Amino acid sequence: MTERTKYLLDESDLPTTWYNIVPDLPAPPPPPLHPGTGQPVGPDDLAPLFPQALIGQEVSTERFVDIPGEVLDVYRLWRPSPLYRARRLERALGTPARIYYKYEGVSPVGSHKPNTAVPQAFYNAREGVTKLTTETGAGQWGSALAFASAQFGLDCEVWQVRASYDQKPYRKIMMEVYGATVHPSPSDRTASGRAVLAEHPDSTGSLGIAISEAVEMAAADPNTRYALGSVLNHVLMHQTVIGEEAIRQFELAGDRPDVIVGCTGGGSNFGGLVFPFLREKLAGRIAPTIRAVEPAACPSFTRGVYAYDFGDTAGLTPLLKMHTLGHGFIPDPIHAGGLRYHGMSPLLSHIVALGLVDAVAVPQSECFAAGVRFARAEGILPAPEPTHALAECIREALRCKESGEEKVILTALCGHAHLDLPAYASYLAGEMVDRELAPHELEEALKGLPSMT
Repeated sequence: MTERTKYLLDESDLPTTWYNIVPDLPAPPPPPLHPGTGQPVGPDDLAPLFPQALIGQEVSTERFVDIPGEVLDVYRLWRPSPLYRARRLERALGTPARIYYKYEGVSPVGSHKPNTAVPQAFYNAREGVTKLTTETGAGQWGSALAFASAQFGLDCEVWQVRASYDQKPYRKIMMEVYGATVHPSPSDRTASGRAVLAEHPDSTGSLGIAISEAVEMAAADPNTRYALGSVLNHVLMHQTVIGEEAIRQFELAGDRPDVIVGCTGGGSNFGGLVFPFLREKLAGRIAPTIRAVEPAACPSFTRGVYAYDFGDTAGLTPLLKMHTLGHGFIPDPIHAGGLRYHGMSPLLSHIVALGLVDAVAVPQSECFAAGVRFARAEGILPAPEPTHALAECIREALRCKESGEEKVILTALCGHAHLDLPAYASYLAGEMVDRELAPHELEEALKGLPSMT
């Protein structure tokens, strides 16, 4: 009998609603606060940055939100995405575990990011916005927003973290092909960037700095809005098409996950995969262990504090209660640029604080070893970010090998590494260095947390 490798849904099976987990949680998440008053922010506070439709989704208490037809039309370019059974990896590991991965690298830009870029561009265009600004780390989000902006006739301006801008030149080219303008961050184009360069002329940048620059530019122009690729509630909600499809695909497979693993930087791909399964867990229909995996060099879940902090370096955003390393923290320029963020999604942080999800941190050399092992077995070269989840999947599968347990492991392979080959070159040449955050560095970074007294 032929063993099935992939589980496919028809375009007619594409989810027509996004799932909002907030109404199903045992306690509501803490609200964003205005840094000046300390009071919860209202729609007027967010209006200079986001269209009204997205502000409404950010605070929505509806369990399901309809996906507009115009968004579904673009989604159909790559959705539904495949669910794979990693049979070759299982055999290579000699494990009795069954490993599945939801593959988001089939999108036009090679990652999960268009799942939210497309609706964000659509809602902005519908409200008359003509330009979007954003930040990007590895370039996956910037590429996605550039693609989405082209679909709806918007200009797009991107600030890319300097370390990734230098490491990944082809991402910049991809963004420019889609019509975006790209700047290295910190840049001399904004007051936020100039302030960083004045103190650190050779700064490798951070997502927090790039956010400050993009927000500053959007707030100054009434025809421009800001788009964020992770962290916020509406972004994670848009990504739940991943998990909703995966639930249907597991029905096709006649299986159900015992362990769900995903990488976390801001939290969007993890939340997108996990939230629909967590809904089923909270309802008592399944009982998987759910685990977030982050870089040892940027360990906001495992070593950060759960506190109110700014989402950007310059302090231009509302205060968000999240697991944070401090908004002034500049992560080491590791190759997983999409995970180099000082904080974590407030919604996901709340869920971790409730004890519904656990977290581990992994050094990057182990991650790239997992990526190479996966590529040699399954053929797909994973982006640096999901290699973190793959490293934990392999750990779990090898534990099953020792115990004899036949656990079912699910992960989100959120993108491919076709434009991240210099990172693999560094690993294969033996030049990759693991970096863990020293206690004194963490202590220093946390000194800048805003006072909430």
